[in-house]
Amino acid sequence: MRVPKASEGDIVNESLRGLYQTYFDIRCDIGGYADLLYEALRLRFQVYCLEQGYEDAAAFPDGMERDSYDARSLHALLIHRTSRLVAGTVRLIRPDPAQPIGSLPIDHLCSDPQLHEPGLLPRESLAEVSRFAISKSFRRRVEDAPTPTGVGPGWRERRRREQRRVPHLSLGLVQAMVCTSAQYGITHWVAEMEPALLRMYAKLGIHWHPMGDLIEFHGSRQPCWTRLDEMLLQTYRERPDVWDLVTNGGAYQCAPILEGWALPESFGTDRPPAVTSTSS
Repeated sequence: MRVPKASEGDIVNESLRGLYQTYFDIRCDIGGYADLLYEALRLRFQVYCLEQGYEDAAAFPDGMERDSYDARSLHALLIHRTSRLVAGTVRLIRPDPAQPIGSLPIDHLCSDPQLHEPGLLPRESLAEVSRFAISKSFRRRVEDAPTPTGVGPGWRERRRREQRRVPHLSLGLVQAMVCTSAQYGITHWVAEMEPALLRMYAKLGIHWHPMGDLIEFHGSRQPCWTRLDEMLLQTYRERPDVWDLVTNGGAYQCAPILEGWALPESFGTDRPPAVTSTSS
């Protein structure tokens, strides 16, 4: 189902966050809801096994892609309000408390010494961004690329008069990551990201620091890291509209790490509504 169209006047007068929330629900920390977690695993199967061929589809006869990292991951889901279709998913992998060093996927892909500097990337509050994907059903713009995120070298932010959507759908997943990090005291992220995705986020005021050279992992990827409070402060300075969206209007505060982040009292009290699988 297509995203409902809004009038030009509605878009001009509505905030980026308001526009996004008109169309999508962002569900954080869905691990306690088996039905929602299954939808995330089904979308991962669709994207990573069937579309991209990164994983062997035959290894998942139930149509749900999973691995050993899921047990210590925090999962999130992006749901289209009107159709209840699953639009995107992401997870934050936490280090193994018993053996933090070497317990993240990036530990086996990146040899840069920054990765193991506790003063730079404290393992107790670190998470790796993983399985960051948008459903093919919602990757239909001409400039969208056939990648898990739908971002390619030709990405551009639409001019105001032609912008009928947010700059990119994946910003909702960034909000889910910020929300989850605020709840669980995560202060730093690491990732292996597509260079095109890094460039897109930089244009939107979301900056990552590279770690070493590009690596080959399902295509060219850049190992990188970011410290959330500093990243969000820079986003606020460069793109307050994007900051408003990814922090949910400041509900997930950009504050010094030692002071902690504020979280709305109502967070997590509402049961997420049912969703419709895109893989059926």
